[in-house]
Amino acid sequence: MEKEAEKGRLGLSGSTLKIIAMVTMFIDHIGAAVLLRHLLEMRSHVASIDVYNQLVMLYRVLRGIGRIAFPIYCFLLVEGFQKTRSLKKYILRLGIFTVLAEVPFDLCFTSRVFSLSHQSVMLTLLVSVITMWLVSLLERHVTNRFLLVPCAAAVTALGAAAAELMNTDYGYMGVLCVMTLYVLRRVKWMQITGGCLVFLWEIWAPFAFIPIGFYNGRRGLKLKYAFYLFYPLHLLLLYLICVWLGTGDIPAV
Repeated sequence: MEKEAEKGRLGLSGSTLKIIAMVTMFIDHIGAAVLLRHLLEMRSHVASIDVYNQLVMLYRVLRGIGRIAFPIYCFLLVEGFQKTRSLKKYILRLGIFTVLAEVPFDLCFTSRVFSLSHQSVMLTLLVSVITMWLVSLLERHVTNRFLLVPCAAAVTALGAAAAELMNTDYGYMGVLCVMTLYVLRRVKWMQITGGCLVFLWEIWAPFAFIPIGFYNGRRGLKLKYAFYLFYPLHLLLLYLICVWLGTGDIPAV
């Protein structure tokens, strides 16, 4: 019995995965928001091609590291959806922080207080949760598998289309990635394999499934609101750094 309990403690908890995702996302956004603005400013008056090329290489490294974050968030979203005590509160929480993140996101990447050109990943996650909820309702009430599969596929396609039409971060692919992890959730090795395959469109993203593979099913530290608060705050911080550096008026697109 003690050995089984000890075995259950091995691996990475949900909070550890969340911290890995937040750190890699922060690194990614340093490249995407701060360094990219600097590169765009340098492009018009490059003093040294070598320095510029070295910064471009650094930019690619930072963005490559950042590819690890989104697959982990997708995985944790599926886990949270399955384990939440109140789906209504879960969706409401995502909705509230999607709204709160809008201005920091727009400032950080478009240098505008409000822009409809590109929406944050929070909206992608919100659309994905609603899509999972609708598919779960089908799973509960449609017993005929031959009818369930096309209905679930249609709902997933609608969710993906909604994300694309709203110009969310990762667009339709974001929803499809979440739904792949959701559909394969019952068999861990299938979920990891499917996740690696569906994320192949981003070269470094499948590496996220190394820490995911060590997930032990435990919550770990109570970081319920950590990501929700960290997301808009770190975007605002990065924008203020850009303002301090004199590049705040340059859109990072």
